[in-house]
Amino acid sequence: MTEARTFRVGTRASRLARAQTDHVISQLGAPTETVHITTEGDRSAAALTQIGGTGVFVSALRSALLAGEIDIAVHSYKDLPTGPADGITVAAVPPREDPRDVLVARDGLTLGELPAGARVGTGSPRRAAQLNALGLGVEVVPIRGNIDTRVGKVTAGECDAVVLAYAGLRRIGRADLVTEVLDPIQVLPAAAQGALAIECRSDDAGAVALLSVLDHAASRAAVAAERALLEALEAGCSSPIGALAEIAEGDDGPEIFLRGSVTAIDGSDAVRLSATGPTTDADGVGRRLAAELLADGATTMMGSTA
Repeated sequence: MTEARTFRVGTRASRLARAQTDHVISQLGAPTETVHITTEGDRSAAALTQIGGTGVFVSALRSALLAGEIDIAVHSYKDLPTGPADGITVAAVPPREDPRDVLVARDGLTLGELPAGARVGTGSPRRAAQLNALGLGVEVVPIRGNIDTRVGKVTAGECDAVVLAYAGLRRIGRADLVTEVLDPIQVLPAAAQGALAIECRSDDAGAVALLSVLDHAASRAAVAAERALLEALEAGCSSPIGALAEIAEGDDGPEIFLRGSVTAIDGSDAVRLSATGPTTDADGVGRRLAAELLADGATTMMGSTA
């Protein structure tokens, strides 16, 4: 009798990354071994824009994949560069968690209840730009670190509030910290926020087959549209770009409704548009919306982060 293969699953060692990976492993139904890998983004406390932006949480995992040190890598999809990686495939996009941003504030406050001058922490230019655009008079301050570190800024009184991804808090079982779920009309999430990307080597038929059962077509299509928008804008996760695709049943089958925004970092200007199309043309929907955003002046606002 042939012994079942043990799949080595690579993950970052953060609390959130481990929770994401444990959830994936629980769905696999095969022997696994978890391998913790430290990335450049984990080693540095500098702003993402200073240490390379998109990809700083990914390259070490991908290198381990290609070197045969691991068989599967679990990523937060929004951390992945938009271009393909030679020899690697995204074999599964599981059902997406809630993609919205949330506020964690002192005294249970909502964004509208924060007093003028309140300090709101975020390491995201996208969040900072959209918060500034709301004109609430809050001071947006840069922060980095894992979820516990950022929430600790509020507990310690360094910030009155922080903005985080709802998905991360839900995955570690701390949704109770949320004082407000931010409506995408106010703050549009990052492309692929709340989604996972599970990668393996393209030529590893066993891993591809194992992971294929976790793939969720609607989540993959939504994320594909959002990332196509990002790629067409030639931007990454450190740009002030929001994107959110939702899938609904149309007259001719499933359709994508994609919203996109680009906001000047100081909040002085913004362009927000939407596009629709069939899920079979997710890439085209994203690229068409990107072209419309560029025609409406998005390039100037993306440059405002420099």
